[in-house]
Amino acid sequence: MKKNILNAGLGLGCAITTLLCACTNTNPDDKKVNGKAKDSLLTYVAQRLPIYERVRLTTNLNELTVSERKVLPLLIQAAKIMDELYWKQVYPQRDSLLNQVRDEKTRDFIMINYGPWDRLNGDKPFVAGIGPKPDGGTFYPANMTKEALEKSDVKDKHGLYSVIRMEKGKLISVPYHVIFAEELQKASSLLKQAALLTDDPAFKKYLNLRADALVTDNYAPSDNAWLDMKTNGLDVIIGAIENYEDKLFNSRAAFESYVLVKDKVWSKRLAKYVAMLPELQRNLPVEASYKKEVPGTDSELNAYDVVYYAGDCNAGSKTIAVNLPNDELIQKEKGTRRSQLKNAMKAKFDKILVPIAKELIDAEQQQYIKFDAFFANVMFHEVAHGLGIKNTINGKGTVRSALKEQNSWLEEGKADILGLYMVAGLLKKGELNGDIKDYYTTFMAGLLRSVRFGASEAHGKANMQCFNFFKEKGAFTRNANGTYRVNFEKTESAMNELSSFILKLQGNGDKAAVENAQKQRGIIEPELQKDLDRLSKKGIPVDLVFEQGVDVLGMK
Repeated sequence: MKKNILNAGLGLGCAITTLLCACTNTNPDDKKVNGKAKDSLLTYVAQRLPIYERVRLTTNLNELTVSERKVLPLLIQAAKIMDELYWKQVYPQRDSLLNQVRDEKTRDFIMINYGPWDRLNGDKPFVAGIGPKPDGGTFYPANMTKEALEKSDVKDKHGLYSVIRMEKGKLISVPYHVIFAEELQKASSLLKQAALLTDDPAFKKYLNLRADALVTDNYAPSDNAWLDMKTNGLDVIIGAIENYEDKLFNSRAAFESYVLVKDKVWSKRLAKYVAMLPELQRNLPVEASYKKEVPGTDSELNAYDVVYYAGDCNAGSKTIAVNLPNDELIQKEKGTRRSQLKNAMKAKFDKILVPIAKELIDAEQQQYIKFDAFFANVMFHEVAHGLGIKNTINGKGTVRSALKEQNSWLEEGKADILGLYMVAGLLKKGELNGDIKDYYTTFMAGLLRSVRFGASEAHGKANMQCFNFFKEKGAFTRNANGTYRVNFEKTESAMNELSSFILKLQGNGDKAAVENAQKQRGIIEPELQKDLDRLSKKGIPVDLVFEQGVDVLGMK
């Protein structure tokens, strides 16, 4: 029956067809687009393509068991299916678009961006005849307004695992496991095969439950099983997970996958910090009502080498740390797992952050740019997602539901600043090694790295809020030669002020105030843009493109 629904020429089938065409305003080769415009876009792509540095993902597989070597290819095959599903969510007309685009560089840029919009430049269209990227993507009917959905009688208005369709003039909700039944069944079968081969009982349980989740949209049991895993050498994060792609409501999740090999040595070093979460929560620089929730301590901090990225996490800027699951109830009861993707992180540090620091950080302070500080700043960003408040203090429900599409960027901003706050606190307690100057200076260089992603998505808005807030408070100054010098004393006070500011915005659930904060500080000012342009002129990449799945047990 599901297959018939998907292939129907009438009814829901027509609604799906309409949706698949919603992303394009015109044909890519629209003859109305003049030659000069096309030439301009080709020039644009030629200039933008080098912002990505190609890096091969590798890891030491010698520590893997015989069974893990058999499991790994199956996980990568399942991940590739998530990649195809993500394409169907963000740009279903991929193949026809690629067939019509003759310029090889433009084709490459389409693949990097999972569509004809530049993800690191405000989703600017870079193919002739393509209009603006719809805020609702393919999750909603074309031109559907927020008001129309809110006024409708759809029960699953803001569901993570469904799309909204128009059928016979009425809005309806259709689950992912119905729309993508064939692909999800294939991925589920691959996970079941992997479960039969693994020797780790907890990993086996997780793989079986995750396989079930893909074909039912019921992820909670597998999320719980994932947090229970302790001894696995391999890991796979797979499914419909993050909701950044839905810019209309910030509700619906996009498909992605990471295939991971655990670094057991680094993971052991990180284990002690989870037990400190309740104390860190109590010491947050905000009134007691905004920190009354107690974070879970059953979760783990782990370091991994990632061997395969697929879907959402591979689009545009590449994720280097993961904090999951997103389910607030599971977070409150059991916490989360913070996964540090060490090989990808090291590649970004070497290829991007160090060259940026040499260009934009005060010469006397470049000595403080260190990988261990970068690793810790990123790690505690993920830990900080578990701190603060998940429910408003005034009866408006969860922070997510109160802030809607404004939630993600503010949550990322919270994690940025509370992560730095935690680093400073742990240094004072002697629980972390190093000099605070290393962490503050590397954080500043990290901001300059991250703001290059643009201010159109959650992380970009969060980075700009922090940069502009720190600028207002004198946490750094810009030298006459265009380099930035950190004021360590003022950084600490600015850090505390911004932490309190964000926690109150979340706890109050004041969506209008969050929107105002974004308009005031979530922007790139001309002076900063000029400095960022210098990085591009120097040929410093903005992000990475991975060569992956090659040389991993002979797979391609």
